[in-house]
Amino acid sequence: MATGTLISLALYFILMIAIGLYAWRKSTGDSEGYLLGGRQLTPAVAALSAGASDMSGWLLLGLPGALYATGLVEAWIGIGLFIGAFANWILVAPRLRRQTADLDDSLTIPEFLSRRFPSKALPLRTISALIIVVFFAVYTAAGLVGGGKLFATSFAGLFGSLPQEMGGSDYSFGIWITAGVVLAYTMVGGFLAVSLTDFVQGCIMVVALVLMPVVATMGEGGIGPMAREVTALDPDFLSLFAGLSVIGFLSAVTWGLGYFGQPHIIVRFMAIRSVEEVPKARSIGMTWMGVALLGSIGVGIAGRAFIERNGLPLEDPETIFIVLADLLFSPLITGFLLAALLAAIMSTISSQLLVASSSLTEDFYRLFIRKTASEREMVNVGRLCVLLVALVAGVIALDPESEVLGLVSNAWAGFGAAFGPLILLSLMWRRMTGAGAVAGLVTGAVVVIAWIALGWNAEFLGGEGIYEIIPGFIAAMAAIVGVSLATSPAADRRPDEPLSAAQAG
Repeated sequence: MATGTLISLALYFILMIAIGLYAWRKSTGDSEGYLLGGRQLTPAVAALSAGASDMSGWLLLGLPGALYATGLVEAWIGIGLFIGAFANWILVAPRLRRQTADLDDSLTIPEFLSRRFPSKALPLRTISALIIVVFFAVYTAAGLVGGGKLFATSFAGLFGSLPQEMGGSDYSFGIWITAGVVLAYTMVGGFLAVSLTDFVQGCIMVVALVLMPVVATMGEGGIGPMAREVTALDPDFLSLFAGLSVIGFLSAVTWGLGYFGQPHIIVRFMAIRSVEEVPKARSIGMTWMGVALLGSIGVGIAGRAFIERNGLPLEDPETIFIVLADLLFSPLITGFLLAALLAAIMSTISSQLLVASSSLTEDFYRLFIRKTASEREMVNVGRLCVLLVALVAGVIALDPESEVLGLVSNAWAGFGAAFGPLILLSLMWRRMTGAGAVAGLVTGAVVVIAWIALGWNAEFLGGEGIYEIIPGFIAAMAAIVGVSLATSPAADRRPDEPLSAAQAG
């Protein structure tokens, strides 16, 4: 590892911790400040924070790796995500911002649900909090796997001689150093630190994702020679439809359904300064996302051409971004690019840790243990819960055979099916009841877990596997509608009148 690369990474780590200290001085005096930044995020910060916390390490590892291995057909995942994110900004963002403030200033998704449906407040709050903590432990582990792969690929041998209790290997040390830096700024600065670091990390990520495929393509002599290189290997490599079945298409594009139920993303909507600023944030966020996804696709395709032309070995396709960073750039730029990968990983981990912590503190500790806890006590308990979830995720991530995209897909489906229909209908359907909300929450989570356990996401009825979010989302939606129509909504609070045209954008 060149000195210049280490300098770039060190400067990145210092910057993240400095932002955490700034946020600590600005917004950690009470629970609303620590968990939602006082609901004062600007449109740009909210947009890039939502995008950076959404995209995670899979944008620079999982998606380029899938494109490298299979071809352009894997881009349907990105297309589905783009459509889903846009729908999320249109349907959920303005309504959630307004209703969480109107319903007694709800600070967490479980708290919002309990106040929206007081007839089932306790089961909704506890079950949703439990689902959040369990799935986020897995989701956070996916991010830490990305950190481990970065250190194992780029820092080979540098940490391998450490004692076992300090990591013992490049991969495990990478997990704990990634977790350690994230913990430093998340525990200290809370939501504002996470959002501000996400903004900076989002800027770093998009620059890296534009820079790398451009340089790699120029190294191949331009787009034409690169295209000929990959099509010589596989004539269908650049086809969006080659070998694409109906089930495969649906399994890819329905990733977008997951957006409606991702707590670490939709919590950004709750923290925007006002409903009127949502359209501006949406424009910024979708522009950022479009550029980032195109760059990620470019990394996978250009990387495949570069590796094949130069006859280089690549055991793990998910490391193509790291390999190109090492081969194509000077040490200082390589360090910047690796910082971009860490930014993608750490922005998501920090958001997930904070949301899981908020559920443990507000929906377990305050609810069952210390109802009279002071604001300062709640902030400190929140910091301890961040540490606890990070440790559990670190243990899950220690298996070096873990795949980033696989772990993300499971957690994404779990949240999307459990919370997606619930959030959509609770915001938009006045007839929904508390009993329907509980039925949908439980049904979505159980169907996803059962589908994975039975292996039907890999093979279904002797044929191609079906992504677990599809049956989970459908079953949850049906459960909510069916049970709500069979029960009375009298005891539950109704959403206010529809948004104005200006508020909806």
